[in-house]
Amino acid sequence: MQKKSAYNVCVVGVGAVGVELLRVLKQRRFPVTKLTVLAQSARTIEVDGTSYQVQAISPEAFKGQEIVLFAGTEGEKGAAVTYAKEAIRQGAICIDNGSDFRMDPEVPLVVPEVNPEDIRRHKGLIANPNCSTIQMVVALAPLQKRSPIRKVIVSTYQAASGAGKQAMDVLMAETSGLIEKRTISPPEVLPKQIGFNTIPQIGPFQEMGYTSEEWKLVKETQKIMHEPNLRVTATTVRIPVVNSHSESVYVELEQPVTPEEAKKIWRESPGIVLREEPDEYPMPIEASGRDEVFIGRVRQDPFDPNGLVFWVVADNLRKGAATNAIQIAELLIASLRGA
Repeated sequence: MQKKSAYNVCVVGVGAVGVELLRVLKQRRFPVTKLTVLAQSARTIEVDGTSYQVQAISPEAFKGQEIVLFAGTEGEKGAAVTYAKEAIRQGAICIDNGSDFRMDPEVPLVVPEVNPEDIRRHKGLIANPNCSTIQMVVALAPLQKRSPIRKVIVSTYQAASGAGKQAMDVLMAETSGLIEKRTISPPEVLPKQIGFNTIPQIGPFQEMGYTSEEWKLVKETQKIMHEPNLRVTATTVRIPVVNSHSESVYVELEQPVTPEEAKKIWRESPGIVLREEPDEYPMPIEASGRDEVFIGRVRQDPFDPNGLVFWVVADNLRKGAATNAIQIAELLIASLRGA
């Protein structure tokens, strides 16, 4: 890809993340010469009053594309598995929001605030990390510069939107059904009822009884932060919230870092909004529609001066998916200008 004033951009997928990609491209005024939208079937969709003509995906549709944004499908093989190689062959750089290539050693896994230098080694494909990983590493990376991290323990409280539009619809249907005392349908999209409930399972169970989502937090964090032996223990929970993920994070550092020192570090870090007072904690309703990572409830471990506890919230469809992917694309074109 050569340095230009604008680029041919292709969005693949029009689910919750695909729609958000279209929204963020427009809001951030990404330099687009021609925008192509692809999905399994042709149709017209409307996003915030703008109509988009969706084309049926085919190998030929990637001709002339320069940046291809795959919306990704968690839990099954995404479109990038089928089409990324062809798009790259035709000259495009692909950014994939799916999970298929994240742990491939040949594919950089990038959060622009954390490891922007990793895009230099791409071979046509760059992976976008998991939503819950992104917001956590944005918070952890500035601390890592102050002191090496020994251990991370994270519990996530993840919104229905993280499982797609169907899960959001299920949450609303179950909630209204329970309020109206109607019989609700057996769970299909999610493993258990989500209305008025919490589900301590996201993804299938894997080794040692941890779910796939929990292992993503472990392995992706290690890769992004270039710490292959970093100890990360995760518990991921689906909660009855429509959008934005929350996390309780415990980090043990090599040297003591006080809450005030941590707050100073985060104040000076890009992409972070700090809520300093105990009762100003960030919440999902505040983060929804925003691109920043919100941090609050910063505390010291009362029994270990090397331990910090904090609360992290971010919009999983934006910073956790679409915005981070487009920030990667912005980083790419900035690197061309600097070449």
